[in-house]
Amino acid sequence: MDIEDPAEAARTIVTSTDALAVLADEDHAQMLLRAAEMKRQAAGLVELRKTAEDSAASEADLQRVLKDNIWIFGGRYLGAAAERRLTAGKELDIPLIRADGSLHVVELKCSMRVRSLVKRHRNAWVPTAEVHDAVGQAINYLVALDEDRNYIRDKFGIETRRAGATVLIGHPNVQPEVSENEINDALRTLNAHTGRVEVLTYKDLIDSAERTLRGSI
Repeated sequence: MDIEDPAEAARTIVTSTDALAVLADEDHAQMLLRAAEMKRQAAGLVELRKTAEDSAASEADLQRVLKDNIWIFGGRYLGAAAERRLTAGKELDIPLIRADGSLHVVELKCSMRVRSLVKRHRNAWVPTAEVHDAVGQAINYLVALDEDRNYIRDKFGIETRRAGATVLIGHPNVQPEVSENEINDALRTLNAHTGRVEVLTYKDLIDSAERTLRGSI
């Protein structure tokens, strides 16, 4: 089903003389609303991909798109917390809330403005210092959240014990001389040893969200 203007379609449902009859048909109403939501999600993915591949895009540009498309991070999150400053002196880029009320931190770095994601070391590709620095920053956030757990829970109702973090950084296009698989393998190896922090490229996140969206059609 193709809906050119989801907002107009919603208005039609609630203002037409046949509104009650349409709403009584639960299956039809749900299908219409789902189609409108999928159209919105597809548009969000297009915008994020365009921004992530823009060499001039800043962290703020990426944050602006992502905060309006939290679904991209997966169905296990209910949404983003309204408060980003949970501890003194630290403002989280995107604080996600899991279904159990616990916190997951998303730390954003630039996509196309990073120097490199991997480097050659002893016949293998390993993450660069730029990636390790981003992981270190995320770990520092988690330590602060652990230390202020009781305060955060009492003031904001958010559980930060054993919170996790995702670092979004870079894009395979910044290193065309290295295959995407080699970059992803190097990051997966790092992830296997960092426990509470996962590193993803923007392309990896977008591709995963796109597969999810296609699977729901």
